[in-house]
Formats: sequence, C-alpha cells, structure tokens
Amino acid sequence: MGIETILVILLWVALIAYIVWRFMPARGLKKMKQEEFRASLRKGQLIDVREPNEYKGGHIVGARNIPVGQLKMRMKELRKDQPILIYCQGSSRSNQAAKLLMKNGYNNIYMLDGGFKNWKGKIKKA
Repeated sequence: MGIETILVILLWVALIAYIVWRFMPARGLKKMKQEEFRASLRKGQLIDVREPNEYKGGHIVGARNIPVGQLKMRMKELRKDQPILIYCQGSSRSNQAAKLLMKNGYNNIYMLDGGFKNWKGKIKKA
C-alpha cells in the first residue's frame, strides 16, 4: 500500500467523522413532538434559526428570528434562566444552534422534531 492510498483513506475517515459529528444531535438536546412543542410555546423563548427570507415566508406565531449564522453575535438576546425552543426547516441548523448554545452555558434547549416543514400549528407570514 502506497503513501497516496494511506492519505486517501485518512481523508475519507476524516470526512466521515466530520459528517457524523456535524449531523449528530447535540448531547443534552431534547427533541419535542409537535403537540409537546406547541404546549411549551408560552413557557420559553421561541427561536427560528432559519434565514430571514425563510422566516418571512412563514414562521411559528411568536417566534423570533435569530439565524444560526448570527447566533454567536446575538446570543446575549437570550436568557439562560428560561427554556429555549428552537426550530429550523428540518433539524440540522437546530442541532448546530443547540451545540453553540450549550457550549456557551445554555441548558434548557428544546428542538421541534421534524422542523418547520412538518409544523401543523398556526403560522404567520411577514
């Protein structure tokens, strides 16, 4: 086996590890089914982590838009003493947001299982 083959194998292993880490649910993140999520809306901070154009196209009533790409800068807008309910279109950006929040000391984080694309509750269009 040549050095080129070993390097290719190492690159593939690194790529697979990154993909698994990137899409693996954040440890401690609690997924909620729609009914439970809907029942918790008034008990926490509802955050839509999608991009502004997606938010304007329709969002859960009462949600604030803090795109995952801006979350690090805008994290101070969130209270650590209240639950945070997050959602995106599916689940990958919610996982990213949850990992970032947990890394910065936020603990009560709940994610809408299935994301906005499966939401059957009330929505508002901007």
